[in-house]
Amino acid sequence: MKELLHSYQGLIFDMDGTLIDTMPAHLLAWEKTAEHFQFPFTREWLHGLGGMPSFKIVAEVNSKYGLTLDPNEVAQFKMATFSSLDDHGEPIQTTMAILDHFYGKKPLAVGTGSQRQSAMRLLEKANLIEKLDAIVTASDVEHHKPNPDTFLLAAEQLKLAPSQCVVFEDTHLGRQAAHAGGMDCVMVEGDALVFYPVPVKGEQ
Repeated sequence: MKELLHSYQGLIFDMDGTLIDTMPAHLLAWEKTAEHFQFPFTREWLHGLGGMPSFKIVAEVNSKYGLTLDPNEVAQFKMATFSSLDDHGEPIQTTMAILDHFYGKKPLAVGTGSQRQSAMRLLEKANLIEKLDAIVTASDVEHHKPNPDTFLLAAEQLKLAPSQCVVFEDTHLGRQAAHAGGMDCVMVEGDALVFYPVPVKGEQ
């Protein structure tokens, strides 16, 4: 994998589930939120929305279940619940090894669907902030994953063309966002890293 990555000028990493194993904590926060606001909790479905900001996930919940929940109120509750948890997850070794290997050799960025305050806290705890040349969060773009804006802004802040960057992700939404931006994608699949180049036109 490292040999393949030498051909790129910059590396862009998703955070939740890619660099830091926060997904169990996020899902626990959603479970508590669902209980509080009395909407169905569907673990697999919510996991599939990883990378999407909380208020947009609430809109998806409303659409799926025909509800009229206030997206901002529910999102604030969920984020506060997540923040209150003692354990937010450990670094993911496969991707951390890549980041550490290329630190100081290539520009590195994070492009996350988390809000800036939460993202900075988690990145600081993982001792990553000083290793990153750019950090793009849900607070910095209007159109979130699966739109490519998060990764396009990260590439721009690295002063690179999208095609010069490769994205690391763990969700289908994230891979869609990378490909929509014209960037190849490496997916975290269990303990393995799997390469997904930008599809040739007409292919999925």
